[in-house]
Amino acid sequence: MVVLGITGGIGSGKSYISSLLQSHLNVPVYDCDTEAKRLMNEDKSIQQQLKQLVGAHVYKDGELQKDVLADYLFANQQNAQQVNAIVHPAVREDFGKWAKRQDKDVVAIESAILFESGFDTLTDKVLFVDAPMEVRIQRVIKRDGCTRQQVKARIKMQKCDEYRHKASLILENNDYPKELLLAALQVVLKDINLIRYN
Repeated sequence: MVVLGITGGIGSGKSYISSLLQSHLNVPVYDCDTEAKRLMNEDKSIQQQLKQLVGAHVYKDGELQKDVLADYLFANQQNAQQVNAIVHPAVREDFGKWAKRQDKDVVAIESAILFESGFDTLTDKVLFVDAPMEVRIQRVIKRDGCTRQQVKARIKMQKCDEYRHKASLILENNDYPKELLLAALQVVLKDINLIRYN
């Protein structure tokens, strides 16, 4: 099995690219963000550790309060590192189990912090999804309903752009037509298939 890592900064369109891989090219994608949230809601050990770190108000009626966690995470780099130290080992283990259940030659793992988290070590190739800064800002404002200032703060907290040079492949996602993006992804998959046969 070959593992493709998918990364890029907030608003770059990683999730859209992942959805194209799944829906049109039959590549299962493990979304670290979604699965981390699931684990934070289901795993009692993670819940206890987050309550101790952030405060009991991070959960309400057993449900993770995403806005409370986001405020804590984006307050400073140390907060993010502390939360990640709790969540990342569980995500890494969960991905391993998930990947084994897939009956595919290629699977993908999507994470905005693929390199920072060390999840890149699980991959054979990394696809960096990028877009112009203004496009990214507008996408996040529209998607999350936050202010321009909040988006810029999130972008500043993410170091993802600094890792662009470490990626094996780069895909510019500047609102190109779906067909063009699919053609680019097919080239990526052909490149990945070379790994399987070497």
